Amino acid sequence: MYAMRGTIRVLQLVQWGMLGSILLYAVVGEVAGSSTGVANAALSYAFTTAGVAIVGAIFVVRRTLVLRSAESLASHPDDSLTMKHWKNGYIATYALCEALALFGLVLRFTGSDFQQSVPYYIGGFVLLFFFGPQEPAHA
Repeated sequence: MYAMRGTIRVLQLVQWGMLGSILLYAVVGEVAGSSTGVANAALSYAFTTAGVAIVGAIFVVRRTLVLRSAESLASHPDDSLTMKHWKNGYIATYALCEALALFGLVLRFTGSDFQQSVPYYIGGFVLLFFFGPQEPAHA
């Protein structure tokens, strides 16, 4: 029980740190980003495709690692291996959300304007915020 609370606290700290970093990406992108205004269309299309794939991967990771592990933890809360899978599922989810936001920063540095980068920032931020760690419900 105490291990679960400690793990949730660590995951919350990771989540909030990553949320802050996404806000920082938007600021850095505006301050130090390219002002040429010549966007690379091929890169934009590639990031859009990759972004859709990442969003799909986020839901797959959540279903296979987080939700399955949470079901098992609900009935066996002292299973350390399942706890690691559950924690790693959250961390993988957060990393994928962060990658989505990083696409916006890379686009900004390669000549895209803020309007082209903002969907990546918002997508990463909203998904990261939405998938906060929750203690598995005990059966």
